[in-house]
This record gives sequence, C-alpha cells and structure tokens, in this order.
Amino acid sequence: MHIQVIRATQTWQQAGAYYVRIQGMARQHGIPLRREFDAHDTPDTKYIVLTDDDFPAATCRLYPLDAASAMIGRVVVLPEYRGQGLGRRVVEEAECWLRELGFTQAVVESRDVAVAFYQKLGYAVTDQNIIHGDTFDCYRMEKRLEERK
Repeated sequence: MHIQVIRATQTWQQAGAYYVRIQGMARQHGIPLRREFDAHDTPDTKYIVLTDDDFPAATCRLYPLDAASAMIGRVVVLPEYRGQGLGRRVVEEAECWLRELGFTQAVVESRDVAVAFYQKLGYAVTDQNIIHGDTFDCYRMEKRLEERK
C-alpha cells in the first residue's frame, strides 16, 4: 500500500472525494445522491483525499463554521481499506490543514457507531442531544486544535 495525501482543491481531485463517498457511504447505506451531497459541497469546499497508488481510498471535507471553528465531515474510508488507520490519518490531515488556516477548534457530527473512534482522536461529545439528520442520527463532538511543536 502506497498512501498519498491530496488536499483536493481542483475538480479532478474532488472527484476522488466524491467517488469514495458514493462507493463507501451512499451505495453501502442506500443514501440517495441528493442527500449525500449538500450545500457544503461546492467548488470552494476543501477535501482531503488519501490515495493508494493514485486510486482514491479515503476522504473527508472541511468547511468553516465561524472564525475559530470548522467542521470535519463526510469522513469515509472505502470498505476494502477499513481497519488500516486511514480514517485516523484523513482526520489528522484535515486537522493539520485547519491549523494552517488559523482555526482553533474542530467539530464533527459523529454517528453513534463512530463516537469511540473520535474519542480516541481527542474529540469529546459537547451536546448530549441527538442531531437527527437526513440519513443518520449524530452527536456533536469537538476538539481544540493545539499548535503542533
């Protein structure tokens, strides 16, 4: 496995993010494309794409919520790559990019089955109220983005 990190800012790179989301989430969970892609998917949206020999394997998107905090969302790893640390890596790459952009707080809306994954990465549930989304029920989790030394 030869993993590369792409900060997807060009259309061809973003296509890799969309591919992973369609194959690893929408198709697997029967989510219509109109629900998987929303107002936060624009040509200006930032995506991280992890590739294995140029083939997309994992992704996430990031967008600002306010001057200090940003959302990391749509974290997806293709089924054949799960259990190999790519979920952790894609989130850590997104956090690094957010730090560089000046954000101090990362927010995720985690499905209940992924809360423990995010807790291992330093996130904490900040609201016990369940967020009832179009496709999944989620919990809001946050992490302070400390400066890397």
